[in-house]
Amino acid sequence: MRTWFWTLFLATIAVVLAVTLRENTGNVLILVNTWRIQVSLAFAVLVLVGSFLALYILLRTMAWFTSIPMRLRSWHEKRQSRRDHDLLEQGWTELLEGRYAHAEKDLTKLLGRTGSVNRQVLAALSAARAAHALGEFERRDGLLTQAREKATEDDDGHLKDAVATAAADLYLDQGLAQQALDVLLPLQQSGARHVHTLRLLLRAYRQLNHHDQVFVLARTLSRRGALNDTEAKQMIEHAAAARLRDTLHSGQWREIWKDLKSEERILPEVALAGAAAFDAGGQAEDASRTLELAISARLDPRLLAAYSRCESSQVARRLEKAEGWLTRHPENPDLLTTLGNLCLAGQIWGQAEHYLKRSVDRRTDARVHALLGSLYDKLGRQVDAAAQWRLATAVGTAIPVLAEDAYLPAADTASDPGVLHAEGLAYFAETGFPAEQVTERSESPASGQTNATVAKPYVAAASHELEEYFDSAPIPGIGDASSTESVKTSSELPTSGLRSAKDQQV
Repeated sequence: MRTWFWTLFLATIAVVLAVTLRENTGNVLILVNTWRIQVSLAFAVLVLVGSFLALYILLRTMAWFTSIPMRLRSWHEKRQSRRDHDLLEQGWTELLEGRYAHAEKDLTKLLGRTGSVNRQVLAALSAARAAHALGEFERRDGLLTQAREKATEDDDGHLKDAVATAAADLYLDQGLAQQALDVLLPLQQSGARHVHTLRLLLRAYRQLNHHDQVFVLARTLSRRGALNDTEAKQMIEHAAAARLRDTLHSGQWREIWKDLKSEERILPEVALAGAAAFDAGGQAEDASRTLELAISARLDPRLLAAYSRCESSQVARRLEKAEGWLTRHPENPDLLTTLGNLCLAGQIWGQAEHYLKRSVDRRTDARVHALLGSLYDKLGRQVDAAAQWRLATAVGTAIPVLAEDAYLPAADTASDPGVLHAEGLAYFAETGFPAEQVTERSESPASGQTNATVAKPYVAAASHELEEYFDSAPIPGIGDASSTESVKTSSELPTSGLRSAKDQQV
């Protein structure tokens, strides 16, 4: 569009000059010392325009030639910058893909090649993240040190904040919360209030169990919308309850309790910690009121269990409140258990049995069976108490189902191994000799004579050592022709060699 505009503008000027010069026939006289030059006006104008154009072209040509080194240098810089950007982009892509070894290699290569401070810091931080993912923490620390040194050359200080934030994130992933906190605290003291920095501080304080700082940061991030409501409530609940428990003995929990908002006091853990603090201070009414506000907002089993444990002076009040809740939630087993427990504390046996039975009908619970057992024991119903205690044990413990008593069948000894001795194949008796050779000598009490009797007709079991040695597989070689010949040959040996032959075979 600009080209068309200037073309039209120059053409218009040319037409105007042509018309003007055609109508005006004047001359231009130039006197230089003794020289006198007279030309027409049109020619003079054309000479001036031509001289201007020639001078302009000459100057532009000279400027173009003199700017060649600068343009060449700029071309080299642009080319190098384009290569650095390509390598940095490739390293980031590999880092996002999970190819950490290739990413670290390319980014380290870029760190040693580029001349830009910003790209050096970015490459060092990215390579440190890749090394962290590979578990190479020493290389990661070295790359972070290089990034920190390069960031000091930046006058604005933005690179220093980037290095500190990235290093803190890596330290927190490794579980080094104190190192991350040492890096982040200077940022906070310098006035940095970035959402990501506050989140990192929150993670560090949570790992270090600094509940006061967690409580403040969780509130701040929730107010700024950086945390969703569920996560913020969980953090505030845990931190506030821990603060109350930690300051219970010092008495500072009262200031903490006053600082809590009404919606924070009804959180289950906070209400439990507050009620415990009031009970420890002898303020049973305040403890009951704290639990009642929390239970009215949410029927949490922990709150109901704590509400059922009270002094005898609080039983009537709590029973009235619990019965009011029961009209709105008649099928809640935890609420029924709470009412039964309160009736037990107030020695209202009939109502206690009624509520506990209703609770156990809706949900089997070992605690409810145990309460019923205790109730029946106080009433002298020992059989019912024992039955309830057995049910409580069965529900609370995985007891295996025992089968009926049974005996193992008799062992089959038909395939037991035999022993080859001088008289052939036989089984060992308890004495160590073959059963056929065992003789019992009994001395008659009257005559004192010793009578030799035939060996026991049954086959005795082998000794303990032989039982460990032999298995149920048959002895190879027994029953073939070669073994039969060896038995026949051995039968010709004298009787005195039976024991030694047997020992050799064993």
